[in-house]
Amino acid sequence: MTSTPGTAPGGQSRLRRRAGTAAVAALLLAGIPVGAAVSADAGTPKTATGPQGQKLTVSATTGLDPAGQKVRVQGEGYGLTTGIYVALCKDNGDNRVPSPCLGGADMSGGSKTSQWIVPPGDPYEGDLAQAFGPGGTFDVEIEIAQKGDGLDCAEVACSVVTRADHRAAGDRTQDVRIPVAFAGQDPGDGGGEGVDVPAGTISYKSAAEFTTAGKPLDLLLHPDSKKLYVGADNLPDTADVDERGLHVLNPETGTSDSWISQAPGSTGALRASAAARIAGPLPGDGVVYNYPLRGVGSAKSGDEAASGVWLAGPTITDIAPGTTPDTVLVAQGATLSEIERATGTATRTLTLPGGTQFAADPERGALWYTDFAAGKMHRVDLTSFTVSGSFDLPGGPGGMAGFTETDPATGAVWVGVDRSVLVFDAAGTLVKTLVGKDLARDAAFDTASGRAYVVRQDGGDLSDPANDNNGTLTVYGTEDFAVAAKDLSLPGNHSQAGAASLAVEPGGTTVFVTSPAEGKITKLVRQVSPLVTRAPADLTAKEGEEVALTAEAEGAPEPTVRWQVSTDGAQTWKDVEGATESALTFTARTAQDGYRYRAEFRNDVGTTRTAAVTLTVTAATGGDTGGDVGGDTGGNGDASNGVGSTGGDGATGGDGGTQTSGGSTNGGSDSTGGSGSTGTSGGSSGTVGGSGSTVGGGVAGGTGTAATSGGGSLAATGATVMSVTLAAAGLVGAGVLVHRRARRRTEGAL
Repeated sequence: MTSTPGTAPGGQSRLRRRAGTAAVAALLLAGIPVGAAVSADAGTPKTATGPQGQKLTVSATTGLDPAGQKVRVQGEGYGLTTGIYVALCKDNGDNRVPSPCLGGADMSGGSKTSQWIVPPGDPYEGDLAQAFGPGGTFDVEIEIAQKGDGLDCAEVACSVVTRADHRAAGDRTQDVRIPVAFAGQDPGDGGGEGVDVPAGTISYKSAAEFTTAGKPLDLLLHPDSKKLYVGADNLPDTADVDERGLHVLNPETGTSDSWISQAPGSTGALRASAAARIAGPLPGDGVVYNYPLRGVGSAKSGDEAASGVWLAGPTITDIAPGTTPDTVLVAQGATLSEIERATGTATRTLTLPGGTQFAADPERGALWYTDFAAGKMHRVDLTSFTVSGSFDLPGGPGGMAGFTETDPATGAVWVGVDRSVLVFDAAGTLVKTLVGKDLARDAAFDTASGRAYVVRQDGGDLSDPANDNNGTLTVYGTEDFAVAAKDLSLPGNHSQAGAASLAVEPGGTTVFVTSPAEGKITKLVRQVSPLVTRAPADLTAKEGEEVALTAEAEGAPEPTVRWQVSTDGAQTWKDVEGATESALTFTARTAQDGYRYRAEFRNDVGTTRTAAVTLTVTAATGGDTGGDVGGDTGGNGDASNGVGSTGGDGATGGDGGTQTSGGSTNGGSDSTGGSGSTGTSGGSSGTVGGSGSTVGGGVAGGTGTAATSGGGSLAATGATVMSVTLAAAGLVGAGVLVHRRARRRTEGAL
């Protein structure tokens, strides 16, 4: 059960007393699973209908003042035998506790952050609670704010809710909720003009919440079947269903593939049993797990019940795969045993000075046994089954037990104690202490990426200023122990109803984290802000040439790109219209000389830009354009028909007519044509100015050989020369500059 101000550990409500009054306090907001149908109208006010026809109306539900404002809450049709609470709470979805909540029980009758409504004549009617009106009606005001008492509606979904009071905490018939939103909560477009996070920043975000497995205690993502196995206990104050057992979920959707609720008890008879801790996977599918108090079971998806054995001795406190496929290692307090799964017979037993949990490292034949009470850790040699070393846990005896896990890649031992994670190397030497703001509860390793994932839980006691009800997911590199991903807040994940656990998909793309207090599993997906992998570079082009800039970036989700241009030396920027591909291609113009360009990549995580590059454009010359532009004294050829019009006179150094789709271009006559240095691209043969004439001056009585596209004919010989510009496309840095003759007129990029 989720903690609220004054809630006792373990989710049990605690009575707070006003002087001289036996009054109930913060347990009023312990939990409100709801299943109400909300009206489709998105405006305000809004009305919701409860499971017994109750109607709840809130006067304002959108654009609320984050600093706080009063809202009117009205109800009708509520039962006259059960008291209810009215409050603003975190909305955890249908049939789940919406907690934490803003405020607590109104001890003075004046705070108005919550209201307590009771049947007429109820002992609490008066200063602390008001009575229902006729027909189960009420009309109250509460003051709600975006943030307070461990609740932050900017991070989580919030609703105004009603629920049965503490005297009927498991009664779900009074549950009704209406979602609300505060002003400025829209996420916007993700970064504006500024680069908001460093390129390549890794983070995680919630993609889904699974509430199909009761109160989740442990997780395993099966390496072969890819199914998500969840060890679960029953979640109180929800549905009238005992949810204990081993749940098998589809990791994509959270839907249930199977639920194994029964396992053999002390007499061998099947009984409903929670799945306390999962030891490891079975080949192909299925897991070995511990069920309370001393059961060792195995099951796979589709099984009607688990097979198992019941051990003698104390309660099992930890479990792991044995040294052979048919055995399992079991801790029963300070006693370590290796037992046969089929019979429960102990093949080896070792008693240590103390301890409760361990981590096995089969690759190195070692097992690490932690004794948090004494501040010690012992190494057990799995071959000889003897203690081969003992080590101190910094901080001394009495640290709050978190976890003991080994990194399969390095053999390092990670131990969670209080808010710290102690990292020992494979020899038992302390190499790093990682301190966080929350209690270290579980760790998992991804050998593919070399990262360790640690889930931390808040203490849940809001009387402690260090607590805020929100946990944290932290990610570290296993070689340098540096933070490898942005810390992720886990709202509502506190330790008062059990320790959180996690499972990591190979590669680290998906992480699953449990929240026992909320009865849910949160599916987290990896995000990476755009990281440029290919950037453009400065380039030079001639008037009329086509150029291309290329930029690429990687990220998750895949980033989009838009190109931007600055005409004032990078003082201001504007988007190039329609330029949303990795390559920006346009025809260079002299007016663009000195323009600067950059690519901007965006995804949900952030914005990254390439460095700005400069375009230099030089004026074209006759030889370079090869006839694309008319000479100084001649006009352009007509590109709309099959025969070019008269071009410039070769004697003036001009080019011939503009290139056309067919026919020759008229140049100077045989008798008057000058010795122009460059010709134009012509048709298949000359038709004007004599046989075989070439534009820009030809040789009288020539052979009629067609001029080569882009090449000029030497006046003396008629031989063809190919322009260097047309012969190659040059790579400039990581970006691309492409030169070629423009076949048609295109506009430049601004």
